Amino acid sequence: MHVAHWTTGQVERDEPAQKWRLEKMRWTTRKQDSSPSCSQSWRGASPSVQSSHLSCDLPLGRGSGMRHAAMSSGRAACPVWSPQDSLPPQRRDTGAAPTCFPLHIPPSQPCAFCRGRVVRVPKGPLIRVMGTEVVIPCSVSDYDGPSEQNFDWEFSRETDFVRIVSTWDSTFTSEEYQKRVGHGDIKLRRSSNDAVELVIRNIQPTDQGRYKCSTPSTDATVQGNYDAEVQVKVISDGLSVSGSKARSSMSLRLSEGDSFKLRCSAVTTSPEHTHLHVTWQIKSGSTWRDILSLTHEGKFQPGPGYEERYRNGDIRLDTGANDTYRLSVSQASSVDGGVYRCLVSEWVRGADSSWQKIQEKSVEIASVAIQRTALDVVISTSNVSVTERDSLDLICNITTDRSGIFQAEVMWYFSASPDDTLSDAQVLLSMDHDSVVSESTLISLSHVDRNAYRLLVRDVDVEDSGYYFCQAAVWVPLHNGSWHKVVERTSAPVSVVVTALEPDFEVFLNASKTPKFSDDPTELNCRIANAQDTEANLRFTVSWYYQQRLRSDDVVTKELLATMDGDWTLLLGDRSRERTQNGEIIFSKKAVDTFSLRIQWTSESDRGDYFCVISAWTRHRNNSWVKSKDVTSASVSIFWATQGPVFNVSVHSDNPTIYQGELADLLCIITTEGMTLEPDDMSFDVSWFAVRSFALDREPILLASLDRRGIVSQSRRNGSSDLSLERISPLEFRLRVHGCEDHDFGNHYCVVTPWVRSATGVWQREPDIKAKPIFLSVKMDVLNAFKYPLLIGIGLATVIGLLSCLIGYCSSRWCCKKEVQETRRERRRLMSMEMD
Repeated sequence: MHVAHWTTGQVERDEPAQKWRLEKMRWTTRKQDSSPSCSQSWRGASPSVQSSHLSCDLPLGRGSGMRHAAMSSGRAACPVWSPQDSLPPQRRDTGAAPTCFPLHIPPSQPCAFCRGRVVRVPKGPLIRVMGTEVVIPCSVSDYDGPSEQNFDWEFSRETDFVRIVSTWDSTFTSEEYQKRVGHGDIKLRRSSNDAVELVIRNIQPTDQGRYKCSTPSTDATVQGNYDAEVQVKVISDGLSVSGSKARSSMSLRLSEGDSFKLRCSAVTTSPEHTHLHVTWQIKSGSTWRDILSLTHEGKFQPGPGYEERYRNGDIRLDTGANDTYRLSVSQASSVDGGVYRCLVSEWVRGADSSWQKIQEKSVEIASVAIQRTALDVVISTSNVSVTERDSLDLICNITTDRSGIFQAEVMWYFSASPDDTLSDAQVLLSMDHDSVVSESTLISLSHVDRNAYRLLVRDVDVEDSGYYFCQAAVWVPLHNGSWHKVVERTSAPVSVVVTALEPDFEVFLNASKTPKFSDDPTELNCRIANAQDTEANLRFTVSWYYQQRLRSDDVVTKELLATMDGDWTLLLGDRSRERTQNGEIIFSKKAVDTFSLRIQWTSESDRGDYFCVISAWTRHRNNSWVKSKDVTSASVSIFWATQGPVFNVSVHSDNPTIYQGELADLLCIITTEGMTLEPDDMSFDVSWFAVRSFALDREPILLASLDRRGIVSQSRRNGSSDLSLERISPLEFRLRVHGCEDHDFGNHYCVVTPWVRSATGVWQREPDIKAKPIFLSVKMDVLNAFKYPLLIGIGLATVIGLLSCLIGYCSSRWCCKKEVQETRRERRRLMSMEMD
């Protein structure tokens, strides 16, 4: 026996002159609770006794040593074990009680123990079915020592316990269970550091009895319980599960939308009060999925993904006579194809009022194959071209392999793009499965035959151009009288092009009044000829344009004088806005087919070419006007001879190809023809432009300008080159580019605006004159570009060479001199030694 011995310190008392002496303390171990208890007997003692000692012989459990413990404040401290001092297996569970020696302790402070470890097993009895696998969990909490605890399991049919299996001692198993443990029929499965499960496969009636789970102590103090027991009751297997017929599972081939029913029978003859849990499952691939269950608590529980169908009544589970359970599936779809089985589990309510599943059986009922309904939707024509105001006729053909009673639903869509989805497309007309057609004024949908549906669009417009497609669905009736859609398809889009009806007409422009001198009136008439339709669905508008006549071959863009939109609203251009508001220019419509332009006082700036554009507008179904055609008239020239001079402009350069950094000279030369004017009666605005490209395909850049008052203005430049513009003679203007760079290349030209003083002393502005451009090429001077880098490189190479020579000379002069002298001395020493 290992003996534990501990002492208490001195105990002070304030009671009257009575002292008590503890003569005997006995530790006992209860059958189901290993917590030690103290049995105390007290004797009268001398009042002078103020302290006492206690020594106790305590039998220790397997694998435990003993350490010293103390008692203080009248509270009994529990023994402390050290795991390194273990006992041999034959000395386990001796059942001997500890021997306690006298100890003086006040009666007001009795022996008490702290809350210690707790070993837990399920509350019994556990009812299990013969032949099934039994799992009994055991856990421990509120313990000291290492986190991973060990467990011992024992079994008793009546009184004595037989050792079954242990987590740490391979010799723990008794001879009766060694074979079953060795074959794995009985094993321990650790679920955590402080919990294990006793697993018994194929439990038999001989396994009925009490099972005890115990934990060897690793605590600092002996407290709590170290084992727990549970009763296991083994009953016979009375559960029987079968299909609707006493044969193997059947095979069903169904179409989408069909309904089917499956039956299974489940009955139990268990002597205990058990409940059945019935679940219908489907196997798609390698996994089984729950469809609908009738739980052991009498509740219906749909499986994941079947909740909506269960609420809609498409999936039901009904009970019938002879313990049958019927699964009803309506509106079968492709996901309902697979193998169906009936899974039945038997449940019993345990001693703790919780439900426990004691066994489970299943049987395959049927293999169901769902054949998808084939549906082809095709529009009879591929691409259609229709003339405006004609009718569009499209037929949607439907082909299906569905037999029996069904109805088709057709819906026509229109989309501006073939890539639009159904949500983006516009619904034209639809016919549901009850043959009810939505209303429309210009569009009709008719059922030509069983498989053809015709869409007719009357009085088509240009806006009806786009893509048409039809969507069809097949509906089948259900047992409750409602209809179910089994399949839906959409046809490929058909391109429809509506060609606008362009009115056929001609436009003529003539001058009813032509000016011969300045300030004479000018009147132009734009007339529409051979118009086929001038009814309410067609109207004409006019646009007037002016184009300046130039002496050179340069192209001048047209300028808008005025235009009318489809509502006959007049919109003025920048050139004529102010004069029209002042009444100098009048736009009018003389007749249904004639528009006129009148200039009250024609000036020399009005000389040029005039033309008109007649636009035909067509009214659509929504009463909007859309332009359908434009016809342009021939131009009419308004010009009269003047006695003033005629100016010409040209650009000249002595050297259009220069190198970078050089000076470029460009001359703008003005020449006159006709009447000669004094230099004081002429003045010019000169502007220089550049186009930075070989071809004139970019926007011109203003370089500099000189007005007739002699004020020069320049645009901001990004490079380092500079510009200067000067007048070197009354008719010559020079532009200089100082320090040319590569970005100064391009086409350069000047624009001249002449000003002539009349006899009355009034300055009159003449039309702008643009010179033909000249191309300025800037080349790179290779010699100058590399001159300074070459000189710098040669200089650096010379310096580095001289420096290298100097370093070599110094090294040979000072660094190698000492070594040579030492070598010579060594030779002389050797020579002298040889001579000796």
